[in-house]
Amino acid sequence: MPSVRQELLRLLSAKSFRLGKFKLSSGGTSDYYIDCRTTTLDARGSQLTGKVFLGEIQERDWRPEAIGGLTLGADPIVTAVAVASGKINGFLVRKDEKQHGTRQQIEGFRQKGARVVIVDDVCTTGASTVQAIKAARKFGFEIVGVMCLVEREEAKGRSRVERVAAPTEFVSIFTAADVRREHLRIPGKPSLPTFAVAAICELCGRPAVTNMPRNRCQVHRM
Repeated sequence: MPSVRQELLRLLSAKSFRLGKFKLSSGGTSDYYIDCRTTTLDARGSQLTGKVFLGEIQERDWRPEAIGGLTLGADPIVTAVAVASGKINGFLVRKDEKQHGTRQQIEGFRQKGARVVIVDDVCTTGASTVQAIKAARKFGFEIVGVMCLVEREEAKGRSRVERVAAPTEFVSIFTAADVRREHLRIPGKPSLPTFAVAAICELCGRPAVTNMPRNRCQVHRM
């Protein structure tokens, strides 16, 4: 039987990964798109997400009192971990402070000085993760860990998050390359990329080593 982590990867590759031409929130374009919410809001996907994130948290001995992130990519992850743990509380970070009532940006668990973990679904530029980190620290939380479900490994997202989170560790459960490889193993899809002949990488001009789905060099073959 596959491990919980492997089962979550397979579900992400089947439900959340798509090849094509897509415009990203960063303004750039990509030949693939990952919508983690189709997995994290799936009944089984939610169970797996909670178990995998909780396992990573326990392995690192972070011992958080709560887990949270920027709405709405983080929302299903927060709930899944809270349910799986039975003791880690959840909080959500609004993109902007409410303009009425208590005018708070942090919803849910609100105990100043508490140890918390910041989570996100996909890290591309890292902007949403950074916003959540800053809001949590402004409120008064002690951030002991930062996590994302899938890291795209582009647009300097990791370096941006690490710089703001320091000295806190930033952990990605999977990379986009992990999900792509698993996606290409799905029956009916080519299991391995075909090799380009007399072609150059569309991104940098180096000799291409694959033409599926696009002409890419060894560095950009993901």
